[in-house]
Amino acid sequence: MPDFVDRKAELADLNRILERPGGQFVIVYGRRRVGKTTLLLHWAQTTGLPTIYWVASRNTAASLRRSLAEALWQHEHPDEPITVQEYLPEARSWRDLFRYAARLAAGRRPILILDELPYAIEADRALPSELQNAWDHDLKQAGLIVIVAGSHVGMMVEMQQYHAPLYGRFTARLPVEPLPFSALAEFLPHYDLAQRVAVYAILGGIPAYLERFDSRKTIAANVQEEILLDTGMFRVEPFYLLSDEVREPRNYMAVLRAIGQGNHTLETITLAAGFQTKQHTSTYLGRLQDLYLIFRETPATIRDERRTTQGRYYLRDPYLRFYFRFIAPHERLLEQKLIPRLWEIINQQMRAFVGTTAFEELCRRWLLQRARRRALPFLPDRVGSHWARDVQVDVVAIRWDERQILLGECKWGTKPVGRKVLADLVAKTPKVVPDKGEGWTVHYALFARAGFTDALRALAAEQGAMLVDLEQLGRELEGSEGA
Repeated sequence: MPDFVDRKAELADLNRILERPGGQFVIVYGRRRVGKTTLLLHWAQTTGLPTIYWVASRNTAASLRRSLAEALWQHEHPDEPITVQEYLPEARSWRDLFRYAARLAAGRRPILILDELPYAIEADRALPSELQNAWDHDLKQAGLIVIVAGSHVGMMVEMQQYHAPLYGRFTARLPVEPLPFSALAEFLPHYDLAQRVAVYAILGGIPAYLERFDSRKTIAANVQEEILLDTGMFRVEPFYLLSDEVREPRNYMAVLRAIGQGNHTLETITLAAGFQTKQHTSTYLGRLQDLYLIFRETPATIRDERRTTQGRYYLRDPYLRFYFRFIAPHERLLEQKLIPRLWEIINQQMRAFVGTTAFEELCRRWLLQRARRRALPFLPDRVGSHWARDVQVDVVAIRWDERQILLGECKWGTKPVGRKVLADLVAKTPKVVPDKGEGWTVHYALFARAGFTDALRALAAEQGAMLVDLEQLGRELEGSEGA
């Protein structure tokens, strides 16, 4: 199991912050198990600077101050045992503790990591004000690198808003996202590219999830042993993700379940979740968007996203997609320990699930990376997909001022793609491109797991279409992601 994977961009960001003169106040946040603590501790070790690490827990304010006092004392006296008389006076107030931390700087510019700070704020709502006061009068002048981190995304975002005591104090912010697809090669060295795409569809880029899979076993064995058994963390993970953020998770869970089972519009989500009005649904959807658990997408061919009613809602986290697609609807099978039967059901639908989630997303990501390197026929304003009542296109890139558009289809089948797929895509053009395509330059691209027939290659040459097989897609993604 790798000790530390990827995070090149995040490490570069942190090092740039460190290069700035004077004290720095950084907020780092991201969902549970995304690897924030591992990232921060690894980075702090590479800097060579003295580091004080403290993690809050769900405890009383007095107990939390005491544990912070212990961390500060241990930093100052690494070889001495902690004695009650020596560290308790500093734990009487947050102000005393932060002044103590400032005294420890003594020109050395230490890093002070306050991990899972939202737990401490829950215990003492005055803490953000105390921290603001300490930063303004002590910590900044002492030159500390103060990093506050947390998995409670809602509270971490709220700390940066205008009404919050710490508004305007942070010198940098670092949202930590899941690892890119390229990282899976290190976690799963014995899997081939197609298997890694399948795992990416199930687990995404969450390090704590990927560590649970053993690439010396089949995907079937990993899913049955790690995800479907009661003993694993996966069965209760959706509830924990929500309970960290909201007090009454039941209605939020109903919305996630509705989306995960294929309902993507406001109307269908309302009906599936059992709410009386769309206004109720909108409230929950807004909150779930703020928590980065879902996102709203509009067709890429709509220029003004804010004014359209064609928005659809999707689960952001791959494991939540997998859970609500396959596990939540079949709890009875799990209760009866019929795990082999549930795997049969999953396996029957797995190819379609991978194709419409991970593979399509990776194809759009490939297109974005090409665009950033100016390796497309034009530099797009947006990359996404298109849908309407009578037509759907998996990949769309569009540039409005030049009236250029690229349309692409993604095929996760096990046989080479034939010329009919490209011919059908060309036939869709008038239904997809604005103004029925008049005055637009249209480009085409096909993405296929199993490659392309000779007949398709001939037609693609005539149309000037790009053909991207899985080998090229994986090679270019794994060669450029995270750089």
